[in-house]
Amino acid sequence: MRMTIESDPSYPAHWEADVVLRDGGTARIRPITTEDAGRLVSFYEQVSDESKYYRFFAPYPRLSDRDVHRFTHHDYVDRVGLAATIGEEFIGTVRYDRIGPDGRPASAPADEAEVAFLVQDAHQGRGVASALLEHIGAVARERGIRRFAAEVLPANTKMIKVFTDVGYQQKRSFEDGSVHLTLDLEPTAESLAVQRAREQRAEARSVQRLLAPGSVAVVGVSRSGAGVGAAALRNLRDSGFRGHLYAVNEAVTRDLLDGVRAYRTVEAVGAPVDLAVIAVPADRVPDAVAACGEHGVQGLVVLSAGYGDSGPAGLARQRELLRQVRSYGMRLIGPNAYGVINTAPEVELNASLTPAPMPVRGRTGLFTQSGAIGIALLSALLRRGEGLSSFVSAGNRADVSGNDILQYWYEDEATDVALMYLETLGNPRKFTRLARRTAAVKPVVVAKGGRHTPAGHVVPGTRLSEDTVSALLRQAGVIRVDTVTELVDVGLLLASQPLPAGPRIAILGNSESLGVLTYDACLAQGLRPLPPLDLTTAASPEDFRTALAAALASDDCDAVIVTAIPWVSEHALADDLADALREAVAETPGKPVAVVHVELAELVRALSATRGPDDEPPAHPAADAAPTPATAATTGTAATTGTAASTPDPDRIPSYPAAERAVKAVAEAVRYGQWRRALADAGQVPEYEDIDEAGAAAQLAGLLADVDDGAVLTLAERDARDLLARYGIRVLPTLPAPSPDAAVRAAAVLGYPVALKTTAPHLRHRADLGGVRLDLTTEAELRRSYEELTDALGKPAELRPVVQPMVPRGVDTVVRSVIDPAAGAVLSFGLAGVASELLGDTAHRLVPATDRDAAALIRSIRAAPLLFGWRGSDPVDTPALEETLLRLSRLVDDHPEVIGVTLEPVVVAVEGVCALSATVRVAHPPARGDLGPRTLPSY
Repeated sequence: MRMTIESDPSYPAHWEADVVLRDGGTARIRPITTEDAGRLVSFYEQVSDESKYYRFFAPYPRLSDRDVHRFTHHDYVDRVGLAATIGEEFIGTVRYDRIGPDGRPASAPADEAEVAFLVQDAHQGRGVASALLEHIGAVARERGIRRFAAEVLPANTKMIKVFTDVGYQQKRSFEDGSVHLTLDLEPTAESLAVQRAREQRAEARSVQRLLAPGSVAVVGVSRSGAGVGAAALRNLRDSGFRGHLYAVNEAVTRDLLDGVRAYRTVEAVGAPVDLAVIAVPADRVPDAVAACGEHGVQGLVVLSAGYGDSGPAGLARQRELLRQVRSYGMRLIGPNAYGVINTAPEVELNASLTPAPMPVRGRTGLFTQSGAIGIALLSALLRRGEGLSSFVSAGNRADVSGNDILQYWYEDEATDVALMYLETLGNPRKFTRLARRTAAVKPVVVAKGGRHTPAGHVVPGTRLSEDTVSALLRQAGVIRVDTVTELVDVGLLLASQPLPAGPRIAILGNSESLGVLTYDACLAQGLRPLPPLDLTTAASPEDFRTALAAALASDDCDAVIVTAIPWVSEHALADDLADALREAVAETPGKPVAVVHVELAELVRALSATRGPDDEPPAHPAADAAPTPATAATTGTAATTGTAASTPDPDRIPSYPAAERAVKAVAEAVRYGQWRRALADAGQVPEYEDIDEAGAAAQLAGLLADVDDGAVLTLAERDARDLLARYGIRVLPTLPAPSPDAAVRAAAVLGYPVALKTTAPHLRHRADLGGVRLDLTTEAELRRSYEELTDALGKPAELRPVVQPMVPRGVDTVVRSVIDPAAGAVLSFGLAGVASELLGDTAHRLVPATDRDAAALIRSIRAAPLLFGWRGSDPVDTPALEETLLRLSRLVDDHPEVIGVTLEPVVVAVEGVCALSATVRVAHPPARGDLGPRTLPSY
């Protein structure tokens, strides 16, 4: 059943949402409508007598016609019911009824409601009630309800736990034989933490079900052995998959295909199927999905193309595919996917188009959106001796995305480094949130390809530039690289080496020229290289071992780069040199080592080879002792030790064919290590006692009272100044001057000296065009300047002159905050002027900004020295500037109605700051966002 606004104009379609439940399955939450009577009765019949008793406090075997009418007829304001559904069936319901102080039904402005749940017994324990509570709470807040009241029998411990664990402020009492609970619905830090922890566990579990199935069926295996389905089946079989494997072909006439049990349909398998790999033409996929859903399959990998990658008709087919998959509670990788790999010894899954043998077991996870790039990355990692923990190539990523994989890798003990090739960021705000948490315990390296949306990818639009997105990713601790080559280079170093404690780099080798090139590359990356140590071309492996051991033991360096050129007999010495370098690292561990080689292919092989038994990677030394992600994040251990998440492997030393590539990898490790150490003191969002949050909310409500949904209002100058003043942001008063006499009157009100400015759009903030006159101390000077201005630039009606009081001279800056539809609220800072705009010298941080964020923000632009006394000038009041940034961050974080603020210029003097002009744009906030209830994206 799909209700639409057209069939019922009052129907709140934006309340519909797909959610991931605790066990990794999915359900759809939607409002209950008048058409649901039959579904409600069927649902109630499947609920146990005990659950009915807990709901109604008495035996209640069936619903009366009056009950059914009451539970299916809502006004979506004072009476609301939501249902969790799988397919067309209800698995849980929740409703609220607004009540007054006397407990009787009421309408607004009453702000309390009674709430009650009922979950089908077969689905209890899956987190259905918790998900419903999140969504009904968001609906209630939208409708002006601030508190929920609930009556629960003491024996109904499961429901009591649902309420008490949600994280809301609550009161609890025992009255007339029942537990009375009152929940304040205002989100708290605790409730948000609970919600996100549940989201992480559920989404990680949903990915785990895809990567560690107990049984796999390949649907679409040709009898001839040709085609994508047959290739996927062979790869699964030859990889040594530990579970049950089935082939499905509707025309099969024998029991085996390629040595695998074969069936005409999934249903005919007669046993559970956890994962289905679908490789049939796009027009036959819906039938295959329906068969899998009816059989209880948990997840799908759809290799079939012909969806969003093939134009508008294919995109519509893709959306319908996602709707169908979720209606059965399944997750989807694809369509147009390359597949998934899991090298865990208890799984050995190669449900991809990568032929056997699949990659060796390692500590690196790899996610790509492109099959072609996935092939290239797999080949590059294999060639350089790096193994994988897991691999996902999501194709059009209609459902499972990089966000889901990050949730899984965060708690996956088999993954120490996360490598991601992304073509789009479906939800940058959520991605940066997840990446920041993951990067606190293990490196996340991202190569983002393309500045456009590839075919098949449907994502929310973003107004942010690529530079801004990169800055926000780095703020979240993501190591952003430009190419897939750099992705592999950086990943190799992080997977095998500890994090450097600082930027001091020792360089040693048998070529003075190669050492100089490495030295220059270090300088270009902002590192602090020591003078290269030239061992001369006559250096032996023992000379290398001695020099490297000495460098590693020295307190003067944080990392070592070894350079090597060929000897006359390369093959004879490659293994000896590799062994010598390993011995030095083993003697003095704790610092990263990278090797730069010139035409030493045998050395590359020798350094990447492992010495575990039977060519298997060596056991992970700290697998049993490593803290879980939750432990590391809580105690701060991972953030403060200065070591990589992975335990260094002395048997593997990364090597690079160019100095620039090795240095780039080391530099990224240095910067990541600095971010990890800084994470131990991430800063705080300060509280300011003089902020009038309630007054600002009331002002915004009044301003938006007559504004339509979707419309944007630019505030009048006085309204903008008043709103900013409520948050302690001073904007200089401005008076219009449509004539010389008006200018004189304005100056008399403001007091001399004054400034005369044009505010016409083509002249605004363009002092270089002569539209500003400063330090006017008398009426005569003001009239003369007015005349000069209008003679040179045009009539007053065109120029729109204004008068302002003068402020102390300082550095002119620009402070902005904008609500991006994909990334959320972003705070930006730069110096005012054409040069900064031309060079794009602007820094960005996500809102809410901490005190450390604000300090870093003003120091991260290239022109920052102008604020700190460049060339003998007086340093300006940067603490006051930081406070202005933090106050603006609080304003836009507290009030989502504020969608854009520009303060230009903000004059930062030796003492104090003042904004000379402000533009504020407001609108009704979206009903849902990243801070709303858990929901899967639906593009």
